[in-house]
Amino acid sequence: MFKIQTLNNISVLGLERLPRDRYEVASALANPDAVMVRSADMHKVEIPQSVKAIGRAGAGVNNIPVKKMSERGVPVFNAPGANANAVNELVFAAILAAARNVVPAVAYVSALEPGADFEARVEEGKKQFAGFELPGRTLGVIGLGAVGGLVADTAIKLGMKVVGYDPEITVDNAWRLPSAVKRAATIDEVIKAADFVTLHLPLVDKTRGLLDAKRLAHARPRLTLLNFARDAIVDEEAVLHALAEKRLKRYVTDFPSEKLRGHPGVMALPHLGASTEEAEENCAFMVVDQLRAFLEEGSVCNAVNFPIVEMARESPHRIAIANANVPNMVGQISTTMAQAGLNIHNMLNKSKGEMAYTLVDLDSAAPAEVIQRIAHIPGVLSIRAVPDVASIK
Repeated sequence: MFKIQTLNNISVLGLERLPRDRYEVASALANPDAVMVRSADMHKVEIPQSVKAIGRAGAGVNNIPVKKMSERGVPVFNAPGANANAVNELVFAAILAAARNVVPAVAYVSALEPGADFEARVEEGKKQFAGFELPGRTLGVIGLGAVGGLVADTAIKLGMKVVGYDPEITVDNAWRLPSAVKRAATIDEVIKAADFVTLHLPLVDKTRGLLDAKRLAHARPRLTLLNFARDAIVDEEAVLHALAEKRLKRYVTDFPSEKLRGHPGVMALPHLGASTEEAEENCAFMVVDQLRAFLEEGSVCNAVNFPIVEMARESPHRIAIANANVPNMVGQISTTMAQAGLNIHNMLNKSKGEMAYTLVDLDSAAPAEVIQRIAHIPGVLSIRAVPDVASIK
């Protein structure tokens, strides 16, 4: 029986993919095997030593202490692309609202006093809200992953020109990117060319404050900047200064703050990016399936801190080992097993940066003392016997 602790409300349909004869799921559990989380700040909680994996039902993992989990040999799974359509649709709702001045127009009508000349005042006032159409306008996309690529594709279908920047684009994302997207060499090049700029980047040290005063100085007059990624990617003081100087027409963000609240040039939403039933279900489905594959088979897919490791099961006796990516680690593991008289049926080792992960199928069960000996090899971060898949079905 595996124990899964939920720190937020997770889609019921997603949790139903955890068979109740094998999984106990609750928000309060002693010694959970895994944790599922959405927005809860795990930096502020004590994560039990029993936790073997963490699943984030979303893309960003800045609310999870990934480095500490890596040091413990705990994979942190996420759901890249599961909420991409939800974010994509909201981005274009925001672009259209900005282009047609929808928000101030609605506020204007709402503020009109009733009276016989109401319709005349509506007609008179509408002149100030005249907007423009999207075909032929240029959208700059910074970050061309699952969401950014979908945004670029949608923009092209709407007749927009698209210029994109992503120095770390993956091969798969590059293949999916429409050929009409013009690749920019720098962020400044994107900002200089665009009528709209939308951000789709993770929040890491090098993206914190990425859109600052220096970069916004390159903006076309009346640029609209959209941030549906993370709040700290944008320097709010620089945004307010650019709005005051009329270099920035509008800042549309999914991350309200006291500093931005009430500013006429800011359209702030209450973090609605992935807030659809479909997105929440898709994220839960993906993370639940990843956690099950890890707990039941030792497989790793979409872990931000582990390599992808999937090996067809050829024996009921499987060992999973997370270790530092250092020389002779596989040799030490296999030697320890051989000294104990264990025959390795199959083995797969892969690395990602400083982290490595090894799956070993044995012809017989590894005694507890052998697992302990491997656990004490310098550099081994975690080790467990993966349950016999036949015994949990």
